[in-house]
Amino acid sequence: MSNEPFLIGENMTGGYGKGPAILHDCTVAVDQGEIAVIVGPNGAGKSTAMKAIFGMLNLHKGSVRLDGEDITNLTPQDRVAKGMAFVPQTNNIFTSMTVEENLEMGAFLRRDDISGTMAQVYELFPILKDKRRQAAGELSGGQRQQVAVGRALMTRPKVLMLDEPTAGVSPIVMDELFDRIIEVARTGISILMVEQNARQALAIAHKGYVLVTGENRFTDTGAALLADPEVRKSFLGG
Repeated sequence: MSNEPFLIGENMTGGYGKGPAILHDCTVAVDQGEIAVIVGPNGAGKSTAMKAIFGMLNLHKGSVRLDGEDITNLTPQDRVAKGMAFVPQTNNIFTSMTVEENLEMGAFLRRDDISGTMAQVYELFPILKDKRRQAAGELSGGQRQQVAVGRALMTRPKVLMLDEPTAGVSPIVMDELFDRIIEVARTGISILMVEQNARQALAIAHKGYVLVTGENRFTDTGAALLADPEVRKSFLGG
């Protein structure tokens, strides 16, 4: 076996449609059961890098590999079938459906018994069990994010990709969501996330990527990036 990361988007250059490249020779990777975070200023290409790995934009150059297999040319749907799950920042739940119906929707590709996975999601997010008959649109922002993550987990992914999971939630809810994300990683699922709350995200990350204008500016462990004076001064507010 090679020492290649479980998921890697390597030397990615690309953008949307026929537009200019947003990513420039950008590499992002995550190992099995680890948390990798992508941080950087607004417009740095963070979400674009994530979408490139999920097959949502055109790569002019570079490749994406999952567990050693080249998946560069697969559609997002095919990547889901390979074990990838993507939770976008907005419009990530069905607001008129109940919590339980949202979770069931997450398992639409499965043909086996989903009750065990459902029980695991409820164990991870107890509030969802309490509110399982409630319309998801009635929940708080943090609870909606739990529904979105729970729905992604219903596919039994090997990789969970989260775009700004704590956007618009209170610091207390953010801490709780990060705690849950750590628990998900402990089950062996790889987590790749884009996060505006860079300091808090790097604190739980095994690996961190600081992107600037679509390029890797710094890559290191989360702890090393937090301790790096230049990273702190430029990207973490000192």
